[in-house]
Amino acid sequence: MFLERYHSIQDGKLLISAQQGSRFAKEVAGDFNPIHNPDARRFCVPGDLLFALLVAHFGLSRQMTFHFRSLLGDCVPLTFREDDDGVIRVCDDRDKVYIEVEREGESTRDPDIIEHLVRSYVAESGKNFPHTIKPLMEKQGVMFNPDRPMIMYQSMSLTMETLDAPEPQLELGHAELVPDGKRGNVALDYRLMSRGREAGLVSKKLVVSGLREYDAQAMDAVVEQFYRLKEKAWD
Repeated sequence: MFLERYHSIQDGKLLISAQQGSRFAKEVAGDFNPIHNPDARRFCVPGDLLFALLVAHFGLSRQMTFHFRSLLGDCVPLTFREDDDGVIRVCDDRDKVYIEVEREGESTRDPDIIEHLVRSYVAESGKNFPHTIKPLMEKQGVMFNPDRPMIMYQSMSLTMETLDAPEPQLELGHAELVPDGKRGNVALDYRLMSRGREAGLVSKKLVVSGLREYDAQAMDAVVEQFYRLKEKAWD
C-alpha cells in the first residue's frame, strides 16, 4: 500500500521517523506546519498519518470515531491493538495511549477503497490552515502564537452510508471556532460526496493553543512562510 514509505516495522513494533512523518505531511496532506519538520524541537507525527495507518491495518468501518490522546514524537515503538472493550488503541512500550478508535457496522479491507478515502480525507485536512482556520481566527479576533503555531487534533468521526463510495471528496459544510481562554475549540463538519451524491459525514474537532489578540501583520507573515515552505518542498 502507498503508506509503506511512511513507516517501518522493527521487532513487531511500528515506528514513524521524523523524516517519514514530515514526508507524509508534505507529500500526501499538503501540510506545512513547522511542527512536522524533522528538525522541529517539538516534532509531532501528523495525526492524519496515524489515522491512515489505523484504517489500513484494521479496515474501514461505516462508523468510526478517533480520539487523539497524545502527541507522538520521532521513532516511538508503537503497538496497534484491539482491547476486550472493543476499542482500538495505539500505545507505546510504557502503555501510553496516543489514539483510541471506536467503530461500528460493516467494514472493508479493500485497499483501493481505503486508499481513495484516506487520500481524500488527508488532502482536505491539509487545507485546515490557512484556508479554513485563518478566517475563523480573524472573525473571532484571535490567533495562535506566530512563533509557535499549534493546531492539534482532538477527535474525528466518520459515518458512511455505504463503504462503496467511488471518487470520494469532502465538502466543508460548517466551520466554527469558539475561544476559551488561551485555547480555541474548532469544529469542522464535512459532507462526504461520491460522484455528486452524499455518501456520509465527517466531523473534526481541533484545538488551537496559545490564543492571543489577532495581529494581521503577524498572521500574514505566518501565511507567507507556509507558502514559502510549500514552494520549497516542490522545488
